[in-house]
Amino acid sequence: MSSIKVIDLFCGIGGLSHGFVREGFEVAAGFDIDETCRFPFETNNNALFVNKDIREVKGSELSAFFGKADVRILVGCAPCQPFSTYAFKSPDKQEDAQKAKWSLLGEFARLIEEIKPEIVSMENVPGLAKFDKSYIFQDFLKVLDKNDYFIDFKEIYCPDYGIPQQRKRLVLLASRLSPIKIMDKTHSPKTYKTVKDAIGDLEPIESGGISEKDPIHRASKLSDKNIQRIRQSKQGGTWRDWSEDLVLDCHRKTSGKSYGSVYGRMDWDKPSPTMTTFCTGIGNGRFGHPEQDRAISLREAALLQTFPKTYKFVPDGQTPNTTRLSTHIGNAVPVELGQVVAKSIKFHLAQWHKTYS
Repeated sequence: MSSIKVIDLFCGIGGLSHGFVREGFEVAAGFDIDETCRFPFETNNNALFVNKDIREVKGSELSAFFGKADVRILVGCAPCQPFSTYAFKSPDKQEDAQKAKWSLLGEFARLIEEIKPEIVSMENVPGLAKFDKSYIFQDFLKVLDKNDYFIDFKEIYCPDYGIPQQRKRLVLLASRLSPIKIMDKTHSPKTYKTVKDAIGDLEPIESGGISEKDPIHRASKLSDKNIQRIRQSKQGGTWRDWSEDLVLDCHRKTSGKSYGSVYGRMDWDKPSPTMTTFCTGIGNGRFGHPEQDRAISLREAALLQTFPKTYKFVPDGQTPNTTRLSTHIGNAVPVELGQVVAKSIKFHLAQWHKTYS
């Protein structure tokens, strides 16, 4: 096999691409509408970042990047908020979810039809496959089937693959070469990687503090009231651990009593909660540090997303925009989940080459 190339649609800062890079694949390009992702994507993946709306991308552009590659691999994670569990809290939001952003997966399918890459991988929230009031995912599968792809997809629980985060994702692989399969689990509950495994060796910092050695190891500053709340929070606990005077009004209502994880601390000995765009604030989930009286830092969020410590998020000497970088990290595909996809494809290609060479 003389040449294999990967193109990453909706690439963000490059979590999925970097998983392929770490497995020895050449990433030719990444496409994303957010220009602020350019530096981390290009710097860490030795690939070109194309700042373009996927709806304006033509198959011929992808073909130019693939060149004469023998195997063309097209991967991507279309923005998935409409299909997340947060989208189904009310009938109105369910209706909006059917309409919002669904076309992006359709654009992915369009590009597949236009260039028919040998291998496709799509990663998204599990709700995409479960959302039975639309045919978005089914239509995507029909496009693959019509174009002679062998398909495998399943819901992956990240700790089963050594990722220290309780994230569930829908992963799909498709190949025009021969049957393809997502690799088997590598870990069991007894061997899951924990928060301590991922961030336990970092130096302590305070709320609002920044490490002198690592500018990405910085934590948001908490208000005095939230400092009191985090001090009363237990590992894996909830706001119910607090004294009555610290409980928020919204939590006193029936509707607020189900949100037990907000303002909580992570547990050292378990995988972390799913990282989100707000993962460096304590008001949006159980994102409090297990011991220190603060929310997790940008570096800790990145490590829980399995970005290596060597990953460059901003140019040397530049102060990171905390809100922006938190969003980028929270939106990313965990690097090691990218490696699961890449390893599955690598094994598939080895088997195919053995059989048909």
